[in-house]
Amino acid sequence: MAIDDALDLAHFKTLLEQRSAELDRLLEDAESRSQSIELDQSKVGRLSRMDALQQQAMNDATRSRAQHERVRLQLALKRWHEGEYGWCNQCGELIAPGRLEFDPATLLCITCASRTESS
Repeated sequence: MAIDDALDLAHFKTLLEQRSAELDRLLEDAESRSQSIELDQSKVGRLSRMDALQQQAMNDATRSRAQHERVRLQLALKRWHEGEYGWCNQCGELIAPGRLEFDPATLLCITCASRTESS
């Protein structure tokens, strides 16, 4: 069975590109919200400064996760262009369309992913 018969490759390419664009917008927004923390407690109260530091840490964590996910999506698009998209990296079997719909950047079929998690 050809992969084109089992998977709508054009659909998954579109899905990968859409999610990548969403992450780009998220990262742009996170960058625009990044700001230096005022260290002068005479201008900003200690609690306000602590809240700002916490917000900055959460923003940094969100940005880091988004960058990681963007790399995963870019690698999936590379696999798509190379004709390797949709195949499990461990066993070589076709990844179920439902799994790809949930996580289009996944590298493993559900069986191999389950084995990897239980190890």
